[in-house]
Amino acid sequence: MKFWSDSFNDGAAIPGEFAFCVMDPVSHVAMSSNRNPHLAWSDVPAGTKSLASICHDYDVPSRGDDVNQEGKTVPADLPRVDFFHWTLIDLPPNMTSIAVGQYSDGVTPRGKPGPEAGGGRLGRQGLNDYTGWFANDGSMNGDYFGYDGPCPPWNDSILHHYVFTLYALNIERVPVDGKFTGQQVRDAIRGHILDEAKIVGSYTLNPAMSQAR
Repeated sequence: MKFWSDSFNDGAAIPGEFAFCVMDPVSHVAMSSNRNPHLAWSDVPAGTKSLASICHDYDVPSRGDDVNQEGKTVPADLPRVDFFHWTLIDLPPNMTSIAVGQYSDGVTPRGKPGPEAGGGRLGRQGLNDYTGWFANDGSMNGDYFGYDGPCPPWNDSILHHYVFTLYALNIERVPVDGKFTGQQVRDAIRGHILDEAKIVGSYTLNPAMSQAR
């Protein structure tokens, strides 16, 4: 399959328009427009019954001790884990693109509804990991279904990478229900993948990292 985005080039920086947060000289970060990027694909294999897309960041600190703390830096050698930003499943095999802002346009405090995409949008969406990140924040906690963009620690010493993966599946419906997660979808589609394709974008909120790029 061929898979691309008009919003950013594979291997290049993701513009702030598609992020949850952007840099702010006073408060370190500010909420951004949080629009989902454009995605498009072609050459879906014969026998495809549905499509699925997952976006994850594999550079997330495994411990939050130093995250966003004044006078501290998240060390580069800290083990990193996956953070899911978007899980979209059960797309029809004849679908060929997703428009900018089609599934997300703006930050929605206290979460977004799901799993049905709704509003004429196709597919079902899983919980992203902002659900857990904001769990103890009284002004932001809730169930975050669908896309929410990059917001890496503003004091992280490494660049974060966001992998968008498109899967062509031999099943019409992924066998997950309710408040499903990206990892649950990964597990459920194992053995059903006819083909997959990836594009990767990078992002940082650390001014020092930004200047070094």
